[in-house]
Amino acid sequence: MARPMTDDEYRITLRHLAPRIERYAQLVVAEGIDLAEGQELVIQCPVESADFARVLARAAYDQGAGHVTVIWLDDALSRLEYERVPEDWFRTVPAWKREQMDGLAREGAGFLLITGSDPDALEGVDPKKVATARYARNTQCSVWRHGLDFQENAWCIAGAPTEAWARKIFPDKDRYDAMISLWETILDVSRVSADPVSDWETHVATLARNARILQDHHFDRLHYTSSNGTDLTVGLPAGHIWDGAAAMTRGGRPFIPNIPTEEVFTSPDRRRADGIVYSALPLNHGGTLIRDFWLVFEDGKVTDFDAEQGADVLESILETDEGARSLGEVALISKNTPIRQSGLIFYNTLYDENASCHLALGMGFPDAYEGGEDMSEEELAAAGINRSATHVDFMVGSDDLNVTGITAEGEEVPVFVDGQWAWE
Repeated sequence: MARPMTDDEYRITLRHLAPRIERYAQLVVAEGIDLAEGQELVIQCPVESADFARVLARAAYDQGAGHVTVIWLDDALSRLEYERVPEDWFRTVPAWKREQMDGLAREGAGFLLITGSDPDALEGVDPKKVATARYARNTQCSVWRHGLDFQENAWCIAGAPTEAWARKIFPDKDRYDAMISLWETILDVSRVSADPVSDWETHVATLARNARILQDHHFDRLHYTSSNGTDLTVGLPAGHIWDGAAAMTRGGRPFIPNIPTEEVFTSPDRRRADGIVYSALPLNHGGTLIRDFWLVFEDGKVTDFDAEQGADVLESILETDEGARSLGEVALISKNTPIRQSGLIFYNTLYDENASCHLALGMGFPDAYEGGEDMSEEELAAAGINRSATHVDFMVGSDDLNVTGITAEGEEVPVFVDGQWAWE
């Protein structure tokens, strides 16, 4: 067994990585948010990643930020709160918190979420409390939620290592080796090279090309099959729009919601999903893992489900509201990507969803439908775009997944063959 890394060795190794970490921070601020001169940036970050939050803040000020607000996240305090506070307390977001999030969104802030929580942080915690808190935040912080859903505010999710997360991914490494390995992996799969901005421009263009190919076919539905038992048909609205890495605010500024990202996606018709789908990877939801689960859809709704682990958490997701039992996203990702090729399970949706084709229960995307950003929620629902207070991605992309696009006329076109684009 290798000798554990000492404190000094860890600090020296981290210093060697510092230039890449700084380029990563600059990429997230400049491309992820496309921060404007004088704009407010909100960083939500684990307290354990405080050093990286400072690097981000410095990059933001160098970019011209008017002010940076940091909101700290702490797994241990969150667990303590869920264990000790009655469920009723979580039904209402405190007024000061609503004003904080809504006020920042109203002023045009960009929102940067640094993910890195312990995948097992809330294991054993009552999932109803977690679901209640999530529902309250997404419905009561209404200006903030609308700003993200309707592209009023730029937002980006990126990652930074924490010890518990690193040890989960690399259980055979000591704490420092695991942290360094995870930093190196995050930088690699996020395409942080000597010139990451240029590399990302090329990457975004490649994803846009795949989106254009799909758009040109105007598919009526997609049929998913794989040897694990998946046999699911998902309908697409007539006005659906395929998109890739880049998004655009209502004010016309581009941003990249996920770094890394490998997906091409759209919103399906919430009323048209039939069949069964099996998970391909574990799902980490709110600090609890859901493993080896399946969902049965009939006329767009989940009618049956089960899981080897975390079935109660899966049930809490489905019970969030009426829209939580329908699909809000279909996303296609080739197995020939840096994340999938790493061979790692990250136990973190940002990374695992970009290693595998995925679907999402809950909220659909207004900008994934022609004219959707100018439609009311009722109009979007009538067009087939799902509305919900939740949006939970789950991975379905096995190595032998086949996806066939079917036009309104019945023509069948291979889209994915054995887990990769048919035209690769």
